[in-house]
Amino acid sequence: MLRSIMFVGTASDVGKSIITAGFCRIFRQDGYHPAPFKAQNMSLNSYATPEGLEIGRAQAMQAEAAGIACHVDMNPVLLKPTSDQASQVVLNGRPAGTQSAYEYFRENDRHELFRAATQAYDRLAARFAPIVLEGAGSISELNLKRRDITNLRMARHAGAATYLIADIDRGGVFGSVYGTLALLEPEEKACIKGIIINKFRGDARLFAEGRQQLEDLTGVPVVGVLPYFRDIYLEEEDSVALARKQHSGGVAGQVNVAVVLLGRMSNFTDFDALSQDPRVHLFFTHDATDLAGADIVILPGSKNTIDDLLALQRSGLATAVRQAHRAGKTVVGICGGYQMLGLSVEDPAGVESSVAAAAGLGLLPVRTVLQGDKTTQQRRFTFLDHPTADCVGYEIHMGRTTPDGPPQPVAMLADGTPDGYVASARCWGTYLHGILDNQSVIDHLLAPYTSQQRAAPLDFAAYKNSQYDRLAALIRENVDLKQVYAALHS
Repeated sequence: MLRSIMFVGTASDVGKSIITAGFCRIFRQDGYHPAPFKAQNMSLNSYATPEGLEIGRAQAMQAEAAGIACHVDMNPVLLKPTSDQASQVVLNGRPAGTQSAYEYFRENDRHELFRAATQAYDRLAARFAPIVLEGAGSISELNLKRRDITNLRMARHAGAATYLIADIDRGGVFGSVYGTLALLEPEEKACIKGIIINKFRGDARLFAEGRQQLEDLTGVPVVGVLPYFRDIYLEEEDSVALARKQHSGGVAGQVNVAVVLLGRMSNFTDFDALSQDPRVHLFFTHDATDLAGADIVILPGSKNTIDDLLALQRSGLATAVRQAHRAGKTVVGICGGYQMLGLSVEDPAGVESSVAAAAGLGLLPVRTVLQGDKTTQQRRFTFLDHPTADCVGYEIHMGRTTPDGPPQPVAMLADGTPDGYVASARCWGTYLHGILDNQSVIDHLLAPYTSQQRAAPLDFAAYKNSQYDRLAALIRENVDLKQVYAALHS
């Protein structure tokens, strides 16, 4: 029986989610029964659990690395920003309303949320060990620490051996590590059992003196220096990762796929499998001129469909999408993008937006009314004219979309419910996230633009599984696991 372990950071995007996933896989390989946990996650990337509840996509990915089904107790509080100042609060997998940042950080709200988080952790810890906890952002935000429900307050509740992760690639690693630890209270610093330096470029032996200096300065051992890598595929949680995926223009000899960057874009992991196809050059853009170089244009999901739709119209992207359609290019909408391709989107109850209604792009004869009830379901389905293909995906949306006229579904769900609308082979929309994880759908999408076939169909689940093993091997090679296990046995 191992005690819990926690990975916290000097900042956001230092690699906490990835390292947490790697340790989930290591513990599974070593014969334990780990499970991931993050008390509060702020992300527009979410996932539907088998029970039909909603959690952060990162915890679903970490559960996959641990070899178990994801569960709502792994992420009891999920914040999904609807604007710069407000977020939908998802509590124990269900929407609990939309709050401004000021409302959310009021003292009483945080007490209730911390109680919900600790109860979820306790339920999880009764079924799995070790629990691999992930922190959020930086652990040294002095103005937030008193209300913290995610970082060292949770580590103390769990009795977790805690490791601080710092990103050396962004520079200032000595200041970030030393400053972070210097700002902790003595009882908080007592939780910290080691430091992991992440994203080191070059020969780690060149940092040997730096390791010793950090240990001398902080009194905390540096247990590992992880190299910067680009050859291991893992889902990324933070939308800041999209900045690394932005490109402009097309690439000759490949099918060029442009994903329109939305202000409140959700579930950008929908395009991970497509990006791994050697026939495809996929890029994200918010520049209307970039769409001219694309063969396929995809409107992704959004947490605020009307506001993002209005932004498309102001920026000229809406016109560029229509022009792409008129030019015979393929235009696809997923979830919020599907709603945008319709005739209208209405939000009479103010579920997402303060704007009651907006005209859509008019490429699909459907109308959407946003409603308070949220659909969160994993789905099996057949796609268009591929009735024998057993496809998988999931729904996470608020709203009901109805066609003007007879239905022309993109997919038929296993329960007999139709999904989406297909106007032609080159224009369709769907509520199914993960639809592009299915090889038959990718092949259909690319067929008008290439006669090339993959040497072997991509088994995306098996591919991801192999990447978790590669990540675990990388961590084993560069982190002192004897020290980690000693801390977990103490």
